[in-house]
Amino acid sequence: MAAVGEAGWPEIDKVEREKRRELVLQGPGVDEKLRLCAGQLPSQLFSLTLLNYLEVSGCSELREVSPGLGRLIHLQNLVLCRNKLRLLSPAVGQLSALRLLDVSGNQLEVLPAELCGLPELCTINVSCNQLQELPPGLERCTKLAELNLSRNRICALPPGLLCRQLPLLASLSAADNQIQELGGDIGLLPGLKSLDLSNNLLTDIPYELADCSKLKDINFKGNKLKDKRLEKMVNGCQTKSVLEYLRVGGRGGGKGKTRTENAGKEETKEKKKKRDRKQKESGGDEEEDVAELNKMMLKILHISENPTPVVVNVSPSTKDVRPYIVCCVVKGMNLKPGNALKRFLTAQTKLHDEMCDKRTLATIATHDLRLVKGPLLYDARPPKDLKVVPLGRKEINAKDLVRQLQFEAEEQRKQKKRQNVSGLHKYLHLLDSKENYPCLIDTENAVISFPPITNSEKTKIWKSTQNVFVEVTSGTSLQVCKDVLDTLILKMAELHKFTLENKEPEAISDSEPEAVDKQEPAANNNPDAETGAQLIVEQVRVADMDGNLKVLYPSKTDLNLSSSAFIVVR
Repeated sequence: MAAVGEAGWPEIDKVEREKRRELVLQGPGVDEKLRLCAGQLPSQLFSLTLLNYLEVSGCSELREVSPGLGRLIHLQNLVLCRNKLRLLSPAVGQLSALRLLDVSGNQLEVLPAELCGLPELCTINVSCNQLQELPPGLERCTKLAELNLSRNRICALPPGLLCRQLPLLASLSAADNQIQELGGDIGLLPGLKSLDLSNNLLTDIPYELADCSKLKDINFKGNKLKDKRLEKMVNGCQTKSVLEYLRVGGRGGGKGKTRTENAGKEETKEKKKKRDRKQKESGGDEEEDVAELNKMMLKILHISENPTPVVVNVSPSTKDVRPYIVCCVVKGMNLKPGNALKRFLTAQTKLHDEMCDKRTLATIATHDLRLVKGPLLYDARPPKDLKVVPLGRKEINAKDLVRQLQFEAEEQRKQKKRQNVSGLHKYLHLLDSKENYPCLIDTENAVISFPPITNSEKTKIWKSTQNVFVEVTSGTSLQVCKDVLDTLILKMAELHKFTLENKEPEAISDSEPEAVDKQEPAANNNPDAETGAQLIVEQVRVADMDGNLKVLYPSKTDLNLSSSAFIVVR
């Protein structure tokens, strides 16, 4: 037993020897060691007090974590997902610096009350467990911004969770539970932007929900609401319509119903036609269209088992600048019809503003795979040595580009006579105090991405683009990258579905590049694909400079826990 604990964990030895701040343990090899250690992590791990990121994932032998966990006082990110944990040690309450906790995909039935005493906690993911309730006092985590409770057995949200003491709570997901009532206190969350309570036992939606002024995305599908008109809006994904309906008091019954019916009568036929026409242009709201959404997703998303088409190597210099990167390839997009390309780019902008918190948490970059020359290097270099061709601009070094953007920002402020600026200028502050800038470089030593500022003109997306190389980088955590990429792939699948069902004349600009490698459409490369009807997501391997794997996305456990809107076929 001692030999395994001391000499059988080279990953831990390396972190200890090199005084690293991150440790990731996952895979069959780790599982075998855990089996020999009776399902316990070695005590040596808990002596790594410099760690700020610890991940132990995908280990079926990991049943519990010892109280020694509390010794990792500098830990900011703790990821213990997809294991067999039955208990989470109360020692987690000693991790005063913890910002992210991910224990999704385990067998937890309770959470320790000590969790509620963590002052820096921003993100909690306890989805896919067996929780029946939450510990009281979560409102003491005043910096909480994201809470994922999906796929548990929770019957009610604790009253203290819905209060003004959580001003930063922007995302609350409690889908696939047994919640019977949503209290009116939901309106006390001033920062709420996304709310998912799909597939619960709700019969009503409180009108106070309309008081959440920042709310942009709601999901109540799969609940049997008393108000059938409201239920139709919910199933049609009409967030604005639902909130407006609640705002005028239309909750299906009593005074509220009367107010809503009167409001409906005052609407002229001309306004109704105009509204219906707009809804049709945005994808329609017919129940039939909504009911087919999940079925379509089965046909347009497929995970390829072919070798990874692109490899990304990560330089050690990124560690103190922007250390996390996750990538994949999505094949089979059709951006030619109508404004499909514009919708694709708009979806990325929306994710940047909301889920990525204006690029402070993560940055997305998409490239035409035809124009990507791998293998790629993710590096950090001095600004004066970093030459880039930004989108829509000529080649320039990063130092001069930033100076130029700062000058443009000042001109914008003078002209508009206000502090706010638009475009690339609003992200310049993210580079403050950085001696080196992050960059993704191709085999020809050309910069194809300069996060969080811009992509390169060399690999930009065109209407003729079918196969897309996607990268997500972050200075926060690896899990943030994966969550953003999960969401982006779902958005791409939804866009693909809409394009298939709303065929418009295709047109390609004469200025677009011809195919570099004459790639065939993705469906033709896969015998299981239906021509034009599938998106194929291919893995991209991210490794260190010695070839050691850092992350492979999507792995067998990715893209199958976070959403019920699609099923991944493997």
